Amino acid sequence: MPRKPNSMYRQIRGQAYTRKQYMGGVPQIRITQWDVGDLRTRFPLKVHLIAKEPCQIRHIALEAARISANRYIAKKVGNAYHLKLRLYPHNVLRENKIATGAGADRISEGMRAAFGAPVGTAARVQAGTKIMTIETTEANLAHAKVALRKAGVKLPTPWRFEVEMTKVK
Repeated sequence: MPRKPNSMYRQIRGQAYTRKQYMGGVPQIRITQWDVGDLRTRFPLKVHLIAKEPCQIRHIALEAARISANRYIAKKVGNAYHLKLRLYPHNVLRENKIATGAGADRISEGMRAAFGAPVGTAARVQAGTKIMTIETTEANLAHAKVALRKAGVKLPTPWRFEVEMTKVK
């Protein structure tokens, strides 16, 4: 069955459903790396991508945003950055799959026992949550903003930037 659109899971509804040890068949998280770039160097500038509204962000969208930002900033600044994905998708999403097409009336159960099967995971985000951070030098501030803008387009919430200066020892 094809994946349902993210708009079905964007709003935060009900209690979080996170205890994977009690449920079987939860798909693996697609996120491959949480920290990318130069992990040892301390950079003087941090640029944060911050959510403006509460929502749920699927693990597939988080990985797409990370790949997009990493690909752009790696091409522009080489290894002079550290990108950190700051969310972990704990919340398990469930879906009551209903068969459609010829002969589906004999297979589908409709709304009987409609609890649903796990189809993926999502991170619950409140307004003001930092989604992603890029640490870099002051000369690369513009490139970091463009990279985070490209990542923000993949997310289901409006976002903003926050630039933070840190002292490097």
